[in-house]
Amino acid sequence: MLQNLHIALIQFDMAWENVETNFDKVTELLSKVPSQTNLVVLPEMFTTGFTQNKSIVNEVVSERTIERMKTWSHQFDLAICGSAIIKAGNDHYNRFLFITPQGTVFKYDKRHLFSISGEDGVFASGKKREIIEYLGWQIRPSICYDLRFPVWLRNNIGYHLMINCANWPAARNSVWETLLKARAIENQCYVVGCNRVGTDALGVKYLGNSMVINFLGEPMAEISNDERIISFTLNAQRLVDFRQKFPVWRDADTFEIL
Repeated sequence: MLQNLHIALIQFDMAWENVETNFDKVTELLSKVPSQTNLVVLPEMFTTGFTQNKSIVNEVVSERTIERMKTWSHQFDLAICGSAIIKAGNDHYNRFLFITPQGTVFKYDKRHLFSISGEDGVFASGKKREIIEYLGWQIRPSICYDLRFPVWLRNNIGYHLMINCANWPAARNSVWETLLKARAIENQCYVVGCNRVGTDALGVKYLGNSMVINFLGEPMAEISNDERIISFTLNAQRLVDFRQKFPVWRDADTFEIL
C-alpha cells in the first residue's frame, strides 16, 4: 500500500561554479531538515549554478558529486535528488540524480536543452523517459525547461509524483507557476518544483517560488524568494481516491515518442 511521503525542498542561492562551496552549503542546510523527511529535493545544477562552462566538471568532480550525495543520503537517512553537470565518456550531461539511503543511484538526463541560451551545444540530450520507484511511489524526474513539453511528461505510465529541479528566471516566474499547475492537473499527480534564489554571475535573477502542487492544480506549499527549507507531506490515499473518483486517465490518447 502506498504510504505518505514526507518531502523537503531546499531553495538556496548557489555559489557560481564553485562545487565545494555548494557542497558545504547543502550539508549545512540538510542538518536543518525535519527528522521525519523521506526525500529532499535540490534545484537544477545545485553544484555550480546554471553555467555552460562544462570544463569545470570532469570525471573526478562528477564522481565526487555522486559520492557526496550518497554520504548525505546515508548520514541523514533519506533519499536526495537534484541535477548537476556530470561528465560521462566524451559527453557532459545536465543529469538528475536520485540517491537512496541504501546507495541506489537513479539518473535522468535532461531531454529538452535550453537552445535559446545554447545549452544544446554544450550538453548531450537525454533520450529516455525514466520512472524512479521509492517507498512505493512512482516518481517522474524532469529538469527545468522540460516543464514546457507536456507530451514528454505525459502520465501514461502511472506515476504518482513529478519532480522538476530548476534554475527558472524571475522574468518568467508566472510561466513557472502556471506550468507546474498544468502538469499536475493533466497528469493527475503531485508536482514538486524546486527552484533557486539569488542572482547568478551572468546577472540572471531567480525568485525561487518553489512549490508543491496537488492533483487538482492547487498549491499546497510555496516558498517565497528567500533562502529556506520547506517540508510537506504528500497524502497517498487522497491521490488514490481522487484518481478512482475522477478517472480522466481512462480517456487519454495513446501515443509513441520517437
